[in-house]
Amino acid sequence: MDRAQKAESIESLKGVFAEAGSVVVAHNLGLTVAEMEDLRGRLRSAGGAFKVVKNRLALKALEAAEGSEYHGLFKGPVGIAYAENPATAAKVSTEFAKGNDRFVIVGGFMGETVVDLKGVESLSKLPTLDEIRASLLGLLNAPATKIAGVVQAPAAQLARVFNAYATKEAA
Repeated sequence: MDRAQKAESIESLKGVFAEAGSVVVAHNLGLTVAEMEDLRGRLRSAGGAFKVVKNRLALKALEAAEGSEYHGLFKGPVGIAYAENPATAAKVSTEFAKGNDRFVIVGGFMGETVVDLKGVESLSKLPTLDEIRASLLGLLNAPATKIAGVVQAPAAQLARVFNAYATKEAA
């Protein structure tokens, strides 16, 4: 990789780190091509991505000072899972790691905050933004549904009474 390719890769990683809600760092040594494609497919369907990175380039993209917490994450053969939604990458990566011993989560980060494996697992248990929106809409919609039912009930009862009189006269 020459200097121009390295500079391009660093700029690409800077964009990834700036746009990602969270980044999960994992060791991927020994994964087969089929397993990597499975992980990438899962992340893609959830709105994320997985990328194998060079440690030095990732640290330069993060502008990490020597001895910072980032240096503990980027050792050995690593890949990063990232998504715009902070919980997505953690959920998919944790689920994939449960079924695959060769995929080992090292930690991750959200902006300037570096988290370890337990932090990533905690993040994976949080609901996604879409789940939060759905529950909020359900909470907001429930009172309106109840009000509509209460307002509609007298009119429905009146209609049943008229129907009963009409069927009684017809008989």
